[in-house]
Formats: sequence, structure tokens, C-alpha cells
Amino acid sequence: MRKRILLVDDSSTALMLERAILAQRDVDLSVARDGAEAVAMAKAERPDLILMDVVMPKMDGFEACRRIREEPLTSGIPIIMVTTRGAPDHVEQGFASGCNDYVTKPIHQRELLEKLGALLGEEVEGVP
Repeated sequence: MRKRILLVDDSSTALMLERAILAQRDVDLSVARDGAEAVAMAKAERPDLILMDVVMPKMDGFEACRRIREEPLTSGIPIIMVTTRGAPDHVEQGFASGCNDYVTKPIHQRELLEKLGALLGEEVEGVP
């Protein structure tokens, strides 16, 4: 069965890169452009995994992650923060908000696919 991944970012460039990286995977993609939309879409679609930026309008990724974790229907969805905020205190804040993993931009394809595969219980082969 195809996995569903929710991409959450307000940057068209970041979304284009994430789509390109995930193009080699057999997945269905949905997109949310801010944290509030991500929370609503997580409840409605119940994706298998969420890739979420931190810096976004309306609600940042940390708050969106906390709200997804508080909701019984969405609390178990794996979340990978994908952000430019790579300082140790930001990484700590990400894990404190409930994310399962943390990737900094610029995105390294192999790192992202390995983390995604681990959270989805899949092996990643032939990734540069």
C-alpha cells in the first residue's frame, strides 16, 4: 500500500526540492503551507508521515507539532522537522515539541530518505 506523506512548508522552493527527493519513492504527497493548515490536514488525511518546516506563517512548526501530538487521532504520526533552524537549542525545541527526527536545510537527500525509511519501516537502497 502506498504511503501518504504531508509536506508542510511555506517555501515553494523547499516543497519543489522535497517533491524531487520523494519522486523516486512510491508515495502520495499532500501539501500544507502553514502550521494551522498542517494540523487540519493531519486530522483530515491521517498521513503516514509529516515533513514539517519550523518557520511558517500563522503557526510555526513547533506549535503545529505540539498540536498534532495532543490530538488522539494524529498523535502517533511520525514527524520529521525539515528546517534551516539547526542551532542546538532549536533542535532541542523540535524534539521537545514532539518531532521524531530533525533535518536541517539544505536537505541532504540520503539523510532525509534514510530517516523517512526508518520511520516508515522501509529500507532505502541505491540512494546517493
